[in-house]
Amino acid sequence: MSHQPVVIIGSGLAGYAVARELRKLNTEIPIIMLSADHGGFYSKPMLSNALATGKTPASILTSDAALMSSQLKITIRPFTRVKTIDQSGSSVLLENGESLSYSHLVLAVGADPIRLPLSGDAVEEVLSVNDLDDYRRFREALKDKKEIAILGAGLIGCEFANDLAIAGYQVHVIDISAHPLGRLLPEEAGKYLQDKLAAAGIRFHLKSKVQHIERVGSRYRLIFEKGQIIEADFVLSAVGLRPRTQLAETAGIYVNHGVVTNRYLQTENTNIFALGDCAEVEGKVLPFVMPISHAARALAATVSGTPTPVHYPPMPVFVKTPACPIVVSPPDPIVIGEWQIDANEDGVKALFQDMAGSLHGFALLGAATKEKNAITPQLLPILA
Repeated sequence: MSHQPVVIIGSGLAGYAVARELRKLNTEIPIIMLSADHGGFYSKPMLSNALATGKTPASILTSDAALMSSQLKITIRPFTRVKTIDQSGSSVLLENGESLSYSHLVLAVGADPIRLPLSGDAVEEVLSVNDLDDYRRFREALKDKKEIAILGAGLIGCEFANDLAIAGYQVHVIDISAHPLGRLLPEEAGKYLQDKLAAAGIRFHLKSKVQHIERVGSRYRLIFEKGQIIEADFVLSAVGLRPRTQLAETAGIYVNHGVVTNRYLQTENTNIFALGDCAEVEGKVLPFVMPISHAARALAATVSGTPTPVHYPPMPVFVKTPACPIVVSPPDPIVIGEWQIDANEDGVKALFQDMAGSLHGFALLGAATKEKNAITPQLLPILA
């Protein structure tokens, strides 16, 4: 093996998962992690239910960069940004002008929050929470506030809404879809979730689009496309994520929805890899925690000299909405099939089957979540 280090860009769950898996297989290989922020380790999914679980921004951070560096025996460089990737020279140029050579480069740069095209003098004051620093700002901004408006009724929007409602805030959730979790749940399941969250005090404004946000004294006025107006003390945007692909694109690495990789997590350049929220693996962008673990293990093995394709078994996602427990395994949008729905007041069991009757996805809500372990093995793998 060459003595050049493996360079990992990104210190989120994906970057750290690769570093850990690589260390299990190889204690000698030099590893350098470049982090645009403080570089400490924490679990990003904990941000959306930290109020109810009594966690502060400080207590969410598991270990700082210095501790992670000594634990994993890697070099971590916080507050270090990469300007460009030089594919032919197998090196990265940092914003401070320094050049670093690599044997293998791992892109674990995550995703950016999508921002809606809004007008008004308060657009810049709308917060998104995508990392611990954002969350710190969010918690700071919540002080002395009572009424919160959330743009987006997807996974993150619903989790934050439920968390804020438990903590005693009045919450409005605005979304263009007809029911919450529009991309993950069939209509009947979405309506069930909506009823449960409404019973917890959350007010939904669905099939609605905010156009304009302006300041009115200490509050914000949100004006909808159809003219309705609501006011709130604080506005949180949670309308989804877009893979961070600029660095790869500028370097001439092929990008589609995410940084495009094969089953080995390799880009077209066999020494450059991508995983996590920035990656499109065999056509799939899966912004969840479980795929990262599988990808990191396969990638570490490949980098260590044993080419290993990633396999994605069924990976159900738990939605952290205590008002309505949910576990969902969304079907691939390209599969033609239909939902079989069994609903009562205790819960909803929705199974997505293709024409041949094979199970491609499910949504279990309320009491039906107990069936997860029985149903999951019947699912087809996401990547066999």
